Amino acid sequence: MSGVQTLDLRGAPDQDLTSVVSHLRSDGLVAYPTETVYGLGGACTPAAIGRVQRLKGRDDDKPLLVLVSGPEDVASLHWNEDARALAEIFWPGSVTLVLADPQEVFPPGVRSPEGAVGVRVSPHPVTRRLLEAFGAPLTSTSLNRTGEPPVSSGAQARELLSEMGALDAVLLDGGALPASGPSTVVDCTGKTPTVLREGVIPVGRLRCVLPEIHGIRID
Repeated sequence: MSGVQTLDLRGAPDQDLTSVVSHLRSDGLVAYPTETVYGLGGACTPAAIGRVQRLKGRDDDKPLLVLVSGPEDVASLHWNEDARALAEIFWPGSVTLVLADPQEVFPPGVRSPEGAVGVRVSPHPVTRRLLEAFGAPLTSTSLNRTGEPPVSSGAQARELLSEMGALDAVLLDGGALPASGPSTVVDCTGKTPTVLREGVIPVGRLRCVLPEIHGIRID
């Protein structure tokens, strides 16, 4: 037995998440399926952020992204017209938008040294239920050791959490995920949006919405 507390949602996706929400509100960590890979995260508090960073051996200057239920969850971030257009078309989905946080609502570790936050709305039903139940944004990073591929099944997630010594994390087991690349990351803090990473959503599709978008060259 791994010792990792697991909530098996494969056959009973509507299980009560009250205990998981309480765990998150106590700065506990949760592993959960997204539309790409299994993620690891918690509340957007310094304590929970620090726990994720230590567990993954992640540098403080590499911020965690944030999963939200919708733009209204991060209304304090700076939403320009381009960011709103991308969110309207690609959310829920595998596009992460990097937005300025002028009011410094999010703490360091989520807010970058430049004052920006990466946000996404995942279409995975487990993640959406978790966010709805928690009622606040959640941090997210892929569940893996640095330099190794992210895990894509509940069984792999449980094994890795045990190996990492994260026995007090809660795993939401949504079963095996289909093969997927990472989300596409778009920096919307400048005058013109810039693609920082091309992932599941190709640059060509983004240019159908914003023809002027900068970033990775496509032939």
